[in-house]
Amino acid sequence: MKKTMGKPRKPKGRPVSGWLILDKPIDFGSTEAVSKIKWLFKAQKAGHAGTLDPLASGMLPIALGDATKTVPYVMDGRKIYEFSVAWGEERTTDDLEGEVSQRSDNRPSEEAIRALLPNYTGVISQIPPQFSAIKIDGERAYDLAREGETVEIPAREVEVFRLTLLGCLPNLAHFEIECGKGTYVRSIARDLGRDLGCYGHIASLRRSFVAPFAEDSMVPLAELVALEKIEDEAERLAALDAFLIDTSEALASLPHLPVNDDQAHRLRMGNPIIVRGRDAPVAEPEAYATARGRLVAIGEIAEGEFRPKRVFTEN
Repeated sequence: MKKTMGKPRKPKGRPVSGWLILDKPIDFGSTEAVSKIKWLFKAQKAGHAGTLDPLASGMLPIALGDATKTVPYVMDGRKIYEFSVAWGEERTTDDLEGEVSQRSDNRPSEEAIRALLPNYTGVISQIPPQFSAIKIDGERAYDLAREGETVEIPAREVEVFRLTLLGCLPNLAHFEIECGKGTYVRSIARDLGRDLGCYGHIASLRRSFVAPFAEDSMVPLAELVALEKIEDEAERLAALDAFLIDTSEALASLPHLPVNDDQAHRLRMGNPIIVRGRDAPVAEPEAYATARGRLVAIGEIAEGEFRPKRVFTEN
């Protein structure tokens, strides 16, 4: 019997694209936040750049539509967190959520804390928390930990650009850290407590910066949810779209090549274009092209050509 091909399934939602820089509240998971934003914007696609734990608040960049193609460039960016470490207890999750696993009556002096900070800057080795998204033999570490397994998570190198002590109380210390991709602040708190001989865990954690997005670009979730009261859908969606940042903002660290409409058409068809001009980049492993201020493609510049690797629609 001859098979009949069905019609291709039409994607659900709007082909809206751009970045929303969400100020994620506490007790709200990153996946839950992405689902909420996708639903509010009626977007076809959504994803985030860097998980925030439910007990952490602050900047969660969420990509909609074609902006999801630029997520890796934000994931690789520097991040800034403010966090507090409670001394005297180590916990299974290295934050307030877990059970107490170690206790100590010792409390560190401010001088002892400051003396230790240089050990936590530069390229350092750290072991991710037992409750983390690290994969062990194909399984997430937090899934294994919830089943009661203690797994050996290998140490890995991360980069800390600065670690600053902002304030100190007998039972609590407040820090700010600027770090690179893959750094676990919960591990920093755990290891500080062990090195100081008093144990410690994260009492509060807030992310204020994910390169290249500034702190003042954050939008509180409550402000977006409040727009649900607008009954006219077109008006409501327009109000939401006003919070979006152009997709190309995620590529601020890459060389930029402005192109004309004819070149943009060639690139969107997957074809290379000749790079001309005194100020044009000579050779770049990655660069991005825009036309009329809109992102056209990410690609490579080599041998006098811009060769597209990822192209973006005109929407």
